[in-house]
Amino acid sequence: MAGSGDPAVSSASAGERVSGNAAPSGLVIRVEDVHKYYDLGETRVHALRGVSAAIRSGEFVAVMGASGSGKSTFMNILGCLDRPSAGRYLLDGLDASTLDKRALAQIRNQKIGFVFQGFNLLPRTSALENVELPTLYTKIERPERVRRATEALALVGLADRAHHMPSQMSGGQQQRVAIARALVNRPAILLADEPTGNLDSRTSVEIMAIFQSLNDQGLTIVLVTHEPDIAQFARRVLVFKDGRIRKDELTPRPPRAAEVLKTMPTLED
Repeated sequence: MAGSGDPAVSSASAGERVSGNAAPSGLVIRVEDVHKYYDLGETRVHALRGVSAAIRSGEFVAVMGASGSGKSTFMNILGCLDRPSAGRYLLDGLDASTLDKRALAQIRNQKIGFVFQGFNLLPRTSALENVELPTLYTKIERPERVRRATEALALVGLADRAHHMPSQMSGGQQQRVAIARALVNRPAILLADEPTGNLDSRTSVEIMAIFQSLNDQGLTIVLVTHEPDIAQFARRVLVFKDGRIRKDELTPRPPRAAEVLKTMPTLED
Protein backbone atom coordinates (compact mmCIF):
# COMPACT_ATOMS: atom_id res chain seq x y z
CA MET A 1 0.00 0.00 0.00
CA ALA A 2 1.35 3.44 -0.87
CA GLY A 3 2.79 5.24 2.09
CA SER A 4 2.75 2.21 4.38
CA GLY A 5 6.51 1.99 4.95
CA ASP A 6 8.17 2.77 8.25
CA PRO A 7 10.53 5.75 8.19
CA ALA A 8 14.24 5.67 8.64
CA VAL A 9 14.96 7.09 12.07
CA SER A 10 17.83 9.57 12.40
CA SER A 11 19.19 11.64 15.26
CA ALA A 12 17.25 14.82 15.99
CA SER A 13 20.34 16.99 16.35
CA ALA A 14 21.72 16.05 12.94
CA GLY A 15 18.30 16.39 11.33
CA GLU A 16 17.95 19.90 12.71
CA ARG A 17 21.35 20.85 11.32
CA VAL A 18 20.63 19.61 7.80
CA SER A 19 16.89 20.10 7.35
CA GLY A 20 15.68 21.81 10.49
CA ASN A 21 11.96 21.96 9.72
CA ALA A 22 9.86 18.82 10.05
CA ALA A 23 9.69 16.74 13.22
CA PRO A 24 11.65 13.49 12.77
CA SER A 25 8.59 11.30 13.40
CA GLY A 26 6.08 13.33 11.38
CA LEU A 27 4.78 13.18 7.84
CA VAL A 28 6.53 15.65 5.60
CA ILE A 29 4.60 14.65 2.44
CA ARG A 30 1.02 13.46 2.13
CA VAL A 31 -0.64 13.04 -1.27
CA GLU A 32 -4.34 12.20 -1.17
CA ASP A 33 -6.18 10.87 -4.24
CA VAL A 34 -4.33 13.23 -6.58
CA HIS A 35 -5.35 13.46 -10.23
CA LYS A 36 -3.66 15.56 -12.88
CA TYR A 37 -5.15 16.32 -16.28
CA TYR A 38 -3.58 18.12 -19.23
CA ASP A 39 -5.86 19.39 -21.99
CA LEU A 40 -4.11 19.26 -25.36
CA GLY A 41 -6.61 20.68 -27.80
CA GLU A 42 -9.54 18.28 -27.81
CA THR A 43 -7.51 15.59 -26.08
CA ARG A 44 -7.34 15.21 -22.29
CA VAL A 45 -4.27 13.46 -20.93
CA HIS A 46 -4.79 11.85 -17.52
CA ALA A 47 -1.23 11.98 -16.14
CA LEU A 48 -2.03 10.97 -12.53
CA ARG A 49 -4.97 8.75 -11.64
CA GLY A 50 -5.83 8.92 -7.96
CA VAL A 51 -2.33 8.77 -6.47
CA SER A 52 -2.04 8.54 -2.69
CA ALA A 53 1.25 8.33 -0.78
CA ALA A 54 2.83 9.41 2.48
CA ILE A 55 6.50 10.08 3.19
CA ARG A 56 7.82 10.59 6.70
CA SER A 57 10.61 12.89 7.73
CA GLY A 58 13.93 11.09 7.36
CA GLU A 59 12.92 8.72 4.56
CA PHE A 60 14.93 8.21 1.37
CA VAL A 61 12.54 7.33 -1.46
CA ALA A 62 13.33 6.53 -5.09
CA VAL A 63 10.63 7.10 -7.71
CA MET A 64 10.82 4.96 -10.83
CA GLY A 65 8.76 4.40 -13.95
CA ALA A 66 8.92 4.47 -17.74
CA SER A 67 8.45 7.63 -19.77
CA GLY A 68 4.79 8.68 -19.50
CA SER A 69 4.23 6.73 -16.29
CA GLY A 70 3.42 9.84 -14.24
CA LYS A 71 6.60 10.01 -12.15
CA SER A 72 7.67 13.41 -13.48
CA THR A 73 4.20 14.87 -12.96
CA PHE A 74 4.24 13.48 -9.43
CA MET A 75 7.61 15.14 -8.75
CA ASN A 76 6.42 18.45 -10.22
CA ILE A 77 3.51 18.42 -7.77
CA LEU A 78 5.78 17.50 -4.85
CA GLY A 79 8.06 20.38 -5.84
CA CYS A 80 5.15 22.86 -6.03
CA LEU A 81 5.96 23.41 -9.71
CA ASP A 82 2.45 22.27 -10.61
CA ARG A 83 -0.87 21.80 -8.80
CA PRO A 84 -3.21 18.81 -8.75
CA SER A 85 -6.35 18.92 -10.88
CA ALA A 86 -8.08 17.11 -8.02
CA GLY A 87 -7.04 15.76 -4.64
CA ARG A 88 -4.77 17.23 -1.96
CA TYR A 89 -1.06 17.64 -1.44
CA LEU A 90 0.16 18.46 2.07
CA LEU A 91 3.80 19.51 2.44
CA ASP A 92 5.10 19.73 5.98
CA GLY A 93 1.52 20.23 7.19
CA LEU A 94 0.57 22.91 4.61
CA ASP A 95 -2.08 22.21 1.98
CA ALA A 96 -0.07 23.23 -1.07
CA SER A 97 -2.90 22.31 -3.46
CA THR A 98 -4.85 25.45 -2.44
CA LEU A 99 -2.03 28.03 -2.61
CA ASP A 100 -1.51 30.73 -5.25
CA LYS A 101 1.65 31.13 -7.34
CA ARG A 102 3.35 33.54 -4.93
CA ALA A 103 2.78 31.28 -1.94
CA LEU A 104 4.02 28.26 -3.91
CA ALA A 105 7.18 30.15 -4.87
CA GLN A 106 7.79 30.96 -1.21
CA ILE A 107 7.37 27.29 -0.27
CA ARG A 108 9.78 26.22 -3.02
CA ASN A 109 12.43 28.56 -1.65
CA GLN A 110 11.95 27.78 2.03
CA LYS A 111 10.93 24.13 2.24
CA ILE A 112 12.24 22.38 -0.90
CA GLY A 113 15.74 21.84 -2.22
CA PHE A 114 16.03 20.90 -5.90
CA VAL A 115 18.78 18.93 -7.64
CA PHE A 116 18.45 18.35 -11.38
CA GLN A 117 20.21 16.32 -14.05
CA GLY A 118 21.78 19.53 -15.38
CA PHE A 119 23.84 21.31 -12.75
CA ASN A 120 22.46 24.78 -13.64
CA LEU A 121 25.41 26.64 -12.13
CA LEU A 122 26.26 30.23 -13.10
CA PRO A 123 29.47 29.83 -15.12
CA ARG A 124 31.26 33.02 -14.02
CA THR A 125 30.35 32.62 -10.35
CA SER A 126 32.33 30.75 -7.70
CA ALA A 127 31.05 27.62 -5.98
CA LEU A 128 30.42 29.61 -2.80
CA GLU A 129 28.44 32.29 -4.65
CA ASN A 130 26.43 29.67 -6.56
CA VAL A 131 25.49 27.98 -3.29
CA GLU A 132 24.60 31.31 -1.72
CA LEU A 133 22.13 32.24 -4.50
CA PRO A 134 18.89 30.84 -2.93
CA THR A 135 19.52 32.86 0.24
CA LEU A 136 19.33 36.11 -1.74
CA TYR A 137 15.54 35.66 -1.86
CA THR A 138 15.32 35.49 1.93
CA LYS A 139 15.81 37.97 4.78
CA ILE A 140 19.03 36.28 5.85
CA GLU A 141 21.87 38.77 6.44
CA ARG A 142 25.05 38.56 4.37
CA PRO A 143 27.34 37.05 7.06
CA GLU A 144 24.80 34.29 7.77
CA ARG A 145 24.39 33.64 4.03
CA VAL A 146 28.13 33.10 3.64
CA ARG A 147 28.26 30.92 6.76
CA ARG A 148 25.43 28.70 5.50
CA ALA A 149 26.93 28.40 2.02
CA THR A 150 30.32 27.49 3.49
CA GLU A 151 28.70 24.89 5.76
CA ALA A 152 26.73 23.39 2.85
CA LEU A 153 29.88 23.03 0.74
CA ALA A 154 31.58 21.30 3.66
CA LEU A 155 28.67 18.85 3.91
CA VAL A 156 29.29 17.70 0.33
CA GLY A 157 33.07 17.58 0.72
CA LEU A 158 33.93 20.74 -1.22
CA ALA A 159 35.11 23.13 1.48
CA ASP A 160 38.43 23.46 -0.40
CA ARG A 161 36.70 24.34 -3.70
CA ALA A 162 34.65 27.28 -2.44
CA HIS A 163 36.35 29.81 -4.72
CA HIS A 164 36.62 27.62 -7.82
CA MET A 165 34.55 28.40 -10.91
CA PRO A 166 32.39 25.64 -12.46
CA SER A 167 34.82 25.36 -15.39
CA GLN A 168 37.53 24.41 -12.87
CA MET A 169 35.51 21.49 -11.49
CA SER A 170 34.58 18.03 -12.72
CA GLY A 171 30.98 17.04 -13.43
CA GLY A 172 30.75 15.27 -10.10
CA GLN A 173 32.07 18.31 -8.26
CA GLN A 174 29.59 20.56 -10.07
CA GLN A 175 26.74 18.27 -9.01
CA ARG A 176 28.00 18.46 -5.43
CA VAL A 177 27.83 22.26 -5.64
CA ALA A 178 24.26 21.91 -6.92
CA ILE A 179 23.44 19.67 -3.93
CA ALA A 180 24.98 22.21 -1.54
CA ARG A 181 22.90 24.95 -3.16
CA ALA A 182 19.79 22.85 -2.57
CA LEU A 183 20.70 22.53 1.12
CA VAL A 184 21.57 26.13 1.91
CA ASN A 185 18.05 27.21 2.96
CA ARG A 186 17.72 24.09 5.15
CA PRO A 187 14.74 22.58 3.34
CA ALA A 188 12.26 20.08 4.70
CA ILE A 189 12.85 17.82 1.68
CA LEU A 190 15.38 17.38 -1.10
CA LEU A 191 13.93 16.54 -4.52
CA ALA A 192 16.44 15.10 -6.98
CA ASP A 193 15.36 14.58 -10.60
CA GLU A 194 17.75 12.19 -12.40
CA PRO A 195 20.73 13.71 -10.54
CA THR A 196 23.16 11.12 -11.93
CA GLY A 197 21.92 11.24 -15.53
CA ASN A 198 24.94 13.21 -16.79
CA LEU A 199 27.56 11.37 -14.73
CA ASP A 200 29.71 8.28 -15.22
CA SER A 201 29.02 5.20 -13.11
CA ARG A 202 31.65 5.84 -10.42
CA THR A 203 30.72 9.50 -10.00
CA SER A 204 27.06 8.49 -9.81
CA VAL A 205 27.82 6.22 -6.85
CA GLU A 206 29.82 9.05 -5.24
CA ILE A 207 26.72 11.27 -5.47
CA MET A 208 24.59 8.51 -3.95
CA ALA A 209 27.09 8.24 -1.09
CA ILE A 210 26.49 11.95 -0.40
CA PHE A 211 22.72 11.45 -0.50
CA GLN A 212 22.96 8.52 1.91
CA SER A 213 25.14 10.55 4.27
CA LEU A 214 22.67 13.45 4.21
CA ASN A 215 19.80 11.05 4.79
CA ASP A 216 21.68 9.50 7.72
CA GLN A 217 21.74 13.01 9.21
CA GLY A 218 17.96 13.32 8.95
CA LEU A 219 17.30 14.88 5.54
CA THR A 220 14.23 13.60 3.68
CA ILE A 221 15.11 12.76 0.06
CA VAL A 222 12.88 11.91 -2.90
CA LEU A 223 14.82 10.91 -5.99
CA VAL A 224 13.56 10.24 -9.53
CA THR A 225 15.63 7.78 -11.53
CA HIS A 226 15.16 5.25 -14.32
CA GLU A 227 18.23 3.31 -13.21
CA PRO A 228 17.73 0.35 -10.83
CA ASP A 229 21.43 0.57 -9.93
CA ILE A 230 20.73 4.03 -8.49
CA ALA A 231 17.34 3.26 -6.93
CA GLN A 232 18.86 0.40 -4.91
CA PHE A 233 20.56 2.92 -2.62
CA ALA A 234 17.21 4.31 -1.42
CA ARG A 235 15.36 2.86 1.56
CA ARG A 236 12.04 2.73 -0.31
CA VAL A 237 11.04 2.54 -3.98
CA LEU A 238 7.82 3.76 -5.62
CA VAL A 239 7.17 2.46 -9.13
CA PHE A 240 4.74 4.36 -11.37
CA LYS A 241 2.84 2.94 -14.33
CA ASP A 242 -0.07 4.49 -16.24
CA GLY A 243 -0.45 7.33 -13.76
CA ARG A 244 -0.66 5.13 -10.67
CA ILE A 245 1.73 3.79 -8.06
CA ARG A 246 2.00 0.10 -8.92
CA LYS A 247 4.64 -0.82 -6.33
CA ASP A 248 5.64 0.67 -3.01
CA GLU A 249 8.40 -1.43 -1.46
CA LEU A 250 10.90 -1.02 1.35
CA THR A 251 14.54 -1.92 0.72
CA PRO A 252 15.49 -3.78 3.91
CA ARG A 253 19.26 -3.36 3.56
CA PRO A 254 20.26 -0.86 0.90
CA PRO A 255 23.91 -1.19 -0.13
CA ARG A 256 26.15 1.53 1.25
CA ALA A 257 27.41 3.57 -1.67
CA ALA A 258 30.63 4.42 0.16
CA GLU A 259 31.39 0.68 0.42
CA VAL A 260 30.42 0.03 -3.21
CA LEU A 261 32.91 2.72 -4.26
CA LYS A 262 35.74 0.70 -2.75
CA THR A 263 35.04 -2.10 -5.24
CA MET A 264 34.87 0.15 -8.30
CA PRO A 265 37.79 1.07 -10.55
CA THR A 266 38.98 4.67 -10.42
CA LEU A 267 38.70 6.86 -13.50
CA GLU A 268 42.45 6.49 -14.05
CA ASP A 269 41.95 2.70 -14.33
